[in-house]
Amino acid sequence: MKKFFFLILVLMMPFIGMAQHFQFKAIAISTTEGFRHESIQSGVEGLKQLARENFFLLDHTEDIDIFASERIHEYDVVILLNTTGEIFRENHQEGFKKFVRDGKGVVGIHSATDTSYEWDWYNKLIGAQFASHPEIQTAKVKTKNNNHSSTLHLPDEWLWTDEWYNFKNFNKDVHVILEVDPNSYDTGDQDINYHPIAWYHEFDGGRVFYTALGHVNHAYQDPMFLKHLLGGIWYAATGNQ
Repeated sequence: MKKFFFLILVLMMPFIGMAQHFQFKAIAISTTEGFRHESIQSGVEGLKQLARENFFLLDHTEDIDIFASERIHEYDVVILLNTTGEIFRENHQEGFKKFVRDGKGVVGIHSATDTSYEWDWYNKLIGAQFASHPEIQTAKVKTKNNNHSSTLHLPDEWLWTDEWYNFKNFNKDVHVILEVDPNSYDTGDQDINYHPIAWYHEFDGGRVFYTALGHVNHAYQDPMFLKHLLGGIWYAATGNQ
C-alpha cells in the first residue's frame, strides 16, 4: 500500500509543480467614493479568469487601507478596477508612492481616471483626469502601436461599444496606444480632434498601463478586451512589452 501511494505522489509531482508556479502576484482594488460601476463584479470575475488561464496570482479587495500596510509590497502590480472618488488619504499616498518607487506596476481601468483629482502625483501617474462622456455607443478605435503587449492582437481599426471618456489634464509624457476616431460617434457638445483612450509609461520608478475601456459588463467576457488587459497587466508587472 505504501508503494502505491508513493507511486501516485511521484506521478502527481509535475502537476503539483505546475500549480505552484506563478509569474507574478497582482491585487485588484475596486474602492469607490463616487459613482460605483455595476461592471465591477464582472471585472473581478474577468481578472480572475485571466489569472487562472495565465498562471499569475490575483487577490481582490475593497479595503484601501492596504496601501498603508506592508501587505501591499507582497504584490508586483496593483490593478485599479473602476475606482472613483478621493479614496487615498495621506497614509495611503505614502504607501502608494513607495510601492511605485520600488519598481512595481500599476494598471488603471476605466474610472481609475475618475479618482483622486486633488492628488497631483496620482494624476500624472494615471495619465489624465476624467472630464465628461456622452451616451454609451459604438465607435471606431484606432490602434496606434501594435508592438505593445496590450495591442499585439488588435487590428489597426476596430469597432467597440463603451462609454467614451473625455479627459482633462492629460500627461503628454505617456505613450498612447489606442485612440478613438471622434468622427465615428456622437461626441455630444464636445469639439474633439484628438482622443487617446489607452496608454502606458514609466513613472517615478514604476510602470503604468491605463485603458479607458471597461465601463460595460460585456467587456469582461470579451476575449479581445481580456487580452488587452492581460498585456497591460503583464507589462506593468514585469516590464516586458
